[in-house]
Amino acid sequence: MGPLATATTARMDRDLAWYRELSAEDRSWIGLIAQNGIASFTTWFRDPQPVGTLAATVFGHAPRALTRVISLHQTVELVRTTIDAVEEDVDRLLGPDDGAVVRDAMLRYSRDIAFAAAEVYARAAEVRGAWDARLEALAVDAVLRGEADEAVRSRASALGWQASHGISVVLGRTPEGVDGGVDSGHTPDAYGAVDELRRSARQAGADTLCAVQGDRLVVVLGGVEDLDKAGVSIADHFGPGPVVMGPLVSDLLVAARSARAAAAGLRAAPGWPGAPRPVAADDLLPERALSGDGHARHQLVTAVYAPVASDGILLDTLEAYLEHGASIEGSARSLFVHANTIRYRLRRIEEVSGLSPAHPRDAYTLRVALTLGRLRGPEAG
Repeated sequence: MGPLATATTARMDRDLAWYRELSAEDRSWIGLIAQNGIASFTTWFRDPQPVGTLAATVFGHAPRALTRVISLHQTVELVRTTIDAVEEDVDRLLGPDDGAVVRDAMLRYSRDIAFAAAEVYARAAEVRGAWDARLEALAVDAVLRGEADEAVRSRASALGWQASHGISVVLGRTPEGVDGGVDSGHTPDAYGAVDELRRSARQAGADTLCAVQGDRLVVVLGGVEDLDKAGVSIADHFGPGPVVMGPLVSDLLVAARSARAAAAGLRAAPGWPGAPRPVAADDLLPERALSGDGHARHQLVTAVYAPVASDGILLDTLEAYLEHGASIEGSARSLFVHANTIRYRLRRIEEVSGLSPAHPRDAYTLRVALTLGRLRGPEAG
């Protein structure tokens, strides 16, 4: 075992550039792994029973931190180099006849060693994955609570978040059979669902932070240029029911505004059974206002009612048009003007409010905005 371990270390130093760049401590740990591997082989060769504890025997003494120093690919190179060194020297040490027997046994043993190495890295990846899931869940929860700060930005960066603009929070139901929570991170079932969603978002050019919170799946999208396109790319990964996209905001630290709108939209979405999937939270303003969302009421009054009400003629025209069932002729008769005048004023209403009175959904939004504006009275100004 001594000559084989020495030959293996010399061969690694000669053939593996990454090994020569390691610190003396890390090289000593790798040398110990090689010695353990050779010693374990001699024990196994003496009594070739099924190998079930190779991971602990060969890799168990090395610190877990070593998995962050050398990659799985480098570990495979380490195993291969050790096997090559043993195969080269075994004839000299044992003679050609016994050497051939040992090389045949080495083939089976090396297979088990490879699986043992993969097991070590798989377990390390599971630990890191579980920790990352908890870190990600905490970051998402801070965004939802409106408690995002520089610490949240740092956590997101550690998880690979690079976006500095175009932030939107998307909410929907979790896929069937998936459960999770903020405190526990993702369950095993949730890993697959979240990973698939993350891949789809990456293909759309967006960063993601994801969390499964009971029956609700929360996704923070970053770097979004086209909200509708980004929403469509991930909508199929949610469970049945509505998927609501919060409005775009400029930074992760103010993403709570988008989260608040998305949460209110998810509560109010049943009020619009024909809503598209996904649907923007701003498209649910009437339902949100009726369900008690004060921010939606304020937005309808200031962004829809106030611009129309600033011109009394436009306000009278809109009220007449809605009262007469979207009839241009009926509105013209009630206001004693020509029908073309009504058409011109309707175009002006669309310009100032962004909503077309001729479109049924927009007309409904305008009607709710008018009602809220009248209720607020002088405050609307």
